[in-house]
Amino acid sequence: MAAANSPIHLKHTKSGARCTIYPYGAHLTSYQTPSGKELLFLSRDAILDGSKAIRGGIPLCFPQFGQPDKRMPQHGFLRNNYWSVVEGSMFDDEEGAGISLELELKDALNARGGKWDVDTKFNAKCTYTVKIGENGFTTTIVMENLGETSWEFQVLLHNYFLVHNHMALNGEMCHVHGFEGYAVDDKISGTNYIHGSDPVTIPENIIIDRVYSPPKDGAIDLHLTIAAGPSNNLSLSASGEVDGVKVPVSGVVWNPHKENALAMADFGDDQYHDMICVEPGMLSDVPPLDGGKKASFTQVVICL
Repeated sequence: MAAANSPIHLKHTKSGARCTIYPYGAHLTSYQTPSGKELLFLSRDAILDGSKAIRGGIPLCFPQFGQPDKRMPQHGFLRNNYWSVVEGSMFDDEEGAGISLELELKDALNARGGKWDVDTKFNAKCTYTVKIGENGFTTTIVMENLGETSWEFQVLLHNYFLVHNHMALNGEMCHVHGFEGYAVDDKISGTNYIHGSDPVTIPENIIIDRVYSPPKDGAIDLHLTIAAGPSNNLSLSASGEVDGVKVPVSGVVWNPHKENALAMADFGDDQYHDMICVEPGMLSDVPPLDGGKKASFTQVVICL
């Protein structure tokens, strides 16, 4: 397994920026600026041999986020299968460096379930492209319906951002701006409300697990700024479309806190101080994808 999951290391020659991608899950685990600043969190106990989804980096969630269909494993099957590099896709030019990987449903051997496992009329291909540059990276996933039967789906990029100096629980040093007016579904308290103008911070004594959905008359794309420790500010922009029609982008903020960190074998007991998940996705009001059509979802992360 280890050989099959040998990491792919990319470097943008002009700027010196670099990243690491694992074939298992098409999993981006590291992006470093030319100065060596790391933007992504990777658990020190992450399993990298292809026997389990990698804890950290950017797991890919499709065709579901969470587990609304209990017959399918949490977050779907993209993060639990080996992807193939698209022949001739690797590049390194003036603007950036990058690579594309792909996975067809017929090659997804793990984590399928529900209608994606038993309905033989379903067919899909996902192509994931990572591009890095001097100040950040862009990730794009394209989902293509290769069959004749339409299907519903969700897609999300489960970003784990590294918080420098162990300050994830320090609201002044770690917070997210940009969710003003969004509808909040708090998975921990079970409450729903409209978010105000304050930045989103991680509570000191409890897990944070919230879904932020855009107002019906608000912006379709998502634009956030993230403070992730001293002198470590990021911008995140995300957009998605189904068959050429733009779809509203939601966001999720998550940190496991102490109790959940202790319960995860592949997560360092104290590492909840070192990360914040800020995850853009198409989670609601997503039209079905018809046969022969494509959907796409893109995020751009910039180090400010």
